[in-house]
Amino acid sequence: MRYRMYGSVTKGLKIEILYGDQHVAQSPYILKEPVYHEYCDCPVEDPEVWQDMMSCPSQEPQITKDFISFPTIDLQRMLKEIPAKFSQTRGAIVHYTILDNHIYRRSLGKYTDFKMFSDEMFLSLARKVRLPDAEFYLNVGDWPVEHRKVNDTPGPIPVISWCGSVDSRDIILPTYDVTHSTLETLRGVTNDLLSIQGNTGPFWENKTERALFRGRDSREERLHLVKLSKENPELLDAGITGYFFFREKEKELGKAQLMGFFDFFKYKYQVNVDGTVAAYRFPYLLLGDSLVLKQDSQYYEHFYIGLKPWKHYVPVKRNLEDLLEKIKWAKENDEEARKIAKQGQLMARELLQPHRFYCYYYKVLQKYAERQASKPEIRDGMELVPQPDDRDSVCTCHRKKPLREDL
Repeated sequence: MRYRMYGSVTKGLKIEILYGDQHVAQSPYILKEPVYHEYCDCPVEDPEVWQDMMSCPSQEPQITKDFISFPTIDLQRMLKEIPAKFSQTRGAIVHYTILDNHIYRRSLGKYTDFKMFSDEMFLSLARKVRLPDAEFYLNVGDWPVEHRKVNDTPGPIPVISWCGSVDSRDIILPTYDVTHSTLETLRGVTNDLLSIQGNTGPFWENKTERALFRGRDSREERLHLVKLSKENPELLDAGITGYFFFREKEKELGKAQLMGFFDFFKYKYQVNVDGTVAAYRFPYLLLGDSLVLKQDSQYYEHFYIGLKPWKHYVPVKRNLEDLLEKIKWAKENDEEARKIAKQGQLMARELLQPHRFYCYYYKVLQKYAERQASKPEIRDGMELVPQPDDRDSVCTCHRKKPLREDL
């Protein structure tokens, strides 16, 4: 059940969920304070109060791990090094400064269109809580970029990315994909993380007892999947829906019809194979109620650290040589497979709630800001990213602004 505010209410909100005339799901829910709609710019001034309201976890293990390499952050060194390294002709780095809860940025490199996702999330967060002043560099490309080790000279610098890898030192944020999904959840019902949970296909016992894969040709192992599927159609249904990297293979392997994502869950088993980096469908697959067979990978998203193989998914070797064996295992151990699928779904529901993304973004900014060795500045070439104009809905902020001397 989700709701969306199209206007703000000042005296709190009561939400009743009824089945017939009976309250269900711990209804009614009562929010006592003013409740503001998504585009109302009314941040909570005290971040501790906001984190408490949001039930943010006190620790995020991936954030703790990411910042071990960076006890202090030298903004001057980054200012010299990063623009030179990621010149205007290539690269996908966006240089941000957050000052007095306003967002400023400049693009370094020409592949920075995906900044629309980060812009939107930072603006949304700034409408909810006062952000710490910070100056940082966000890599909006696919691959992590900082591969130097801590004892290298010079050592690594803290670039923020959407995807990590075992041989890189980037600080990880939730991917643009799940970030966008979270923001879409606040706008309407689409292929988002919540909709998946209401469209998980037939009951377990009625699902097709085969493994499914559909996707582009963005990694060679995906082509191998299709060959395995042709040889073992009783175990695996795999198809490439678009050729870009291996166009010469289309004639041999054929092209599969696109398939609605909700239809994936008609199948009992889902194969998750990397794309160019981590396959960003993984959180969506976990939220269905099929068993996920996940390829071993050097890449990870921010929440993988909370998952365990054989508890939340079934691991498959990088070269897929044991995939068929794992599918057979699942078929022969149906109750165990069902249990792993359920555990994966429950853990994903906990880790991928919309409020957890806001908490995660805030905690990364907070940890980063604490380590800055100098004050952030609005640099040459930066422009203000404006908050959306809010003429459609009344937005009167009732939060008390602290006096300047209290700040």
